[in-house]
Amino acid sequence: MQRVFLDANILFSAAYREKAGLLRLWQLPGVDLVTSSYAAQEANANLSEPSQKKRLAMLLNSVAVMPHPAALPGLPSGMSLPAKDTPIFQAAMRAGASVLLTGDVAHFGRFFGKTIAGVRILLSADFLRSLKSDHGDLSSLIP
Repeated sequence: MQRVFLDANILFSAAYREKAGLLRLWQLPGVDLVTSSYAAQEANANLSEPSQKKRLAMLLNSVAVMPHPAALPGLPSGMSLPAKDTPIFQAAMRAGASVLLTGDVAHFGRFFGKTIAGVRILLSADFLRSLKSDHGDLSSLIP
């Protein structure tokens, strides 16, 4: 079972449109989805329509949502992130995630495909492609 941490932009994108492609993540076998209350709140704050907020709430019902602690460990040596993104990576580490999915190319892009402190940072499309190559025919779930 892979534990996959969802950044706020992944949650936002999944909730934004009724038939968003990212909804496939919620159907994948052998994947345990996790996020933080910080990421969930950020996604919710950026959604404007009541229907989007309702979709997000429904999606979060099947995601383990880690509380945002008062104190988090620092970032691993050699890693620097803006203040708003630091809690995302810290929460992924704290949750024991093997993968952090994010669409934040500006801040996480230089880490894409790398494993830092046991967490592999990926775009959702790259994660889905890796599952396709690792697990054979998941064609009904993966583009």
